[in-house]
Amino acid sequence: MAYIKIKRPRLGLFEKLYLPALIKGLRITLGHAISTLRGKKRETMQYPEEKWDDNMPEHYRGAPALVTDEQGRERCVACQLCEFICPPRAITILPEEIPTEDKWAKVEKRPRKFEIDMIRCIYCGLCEEVCPEQAIFLRKDYAITGLTREDMVHDKEKLYEIGGVRTGLVNKWNELK
Repeated sequence: MAYIKIKRPRLGLFEKLYLPALIKGLRITLGHAISTLRGKKRETMQYPEEKWDDNMPEHYRGAPALVTDEQGRERCVACQLCEFICPPRAITILPEEIPTEDKWAKVEKRPRKFEIDMIRCIYCGLCEEVCPEQAIFLRKDYAITGLTREDMVHDKEKLYEIGGVRTGLVNKWNELK
């Protein structure tokens, strides 16, 4: 294997003193301070009062959440595709059978336990892409907090609470299917 030798440029006395870099940094800082004092523009955002919600890009991927349909029925059929595709193994699903006397017993399964560990989640969006029933969506939420590790494990009830309702055709409840 050949090594390529790259010669360093020779620095002059003025460049060795770092004086140009210091002056340039001071000029930028003073320019921001003066424009702020004049009230022209602000460079910082006052976080709790001001949020990025209005300026979020369309492609932003936030926290995953489960959604229900218009009648309040859960869309998830416990197929476990999101659990299998999740790279950090943040999703845990425990399926259960739907009783035969139920009107929608043709669906066969529903999740008894559905948990997402938000500490492990890398917000990649693979769970949303693989879901055949469009039951899991990534919200545009960036402020996910908790005081303990247990607070950061969102169970099925919490996921439905933060997910809300989605409208549109759901294959699970389709009479023709």
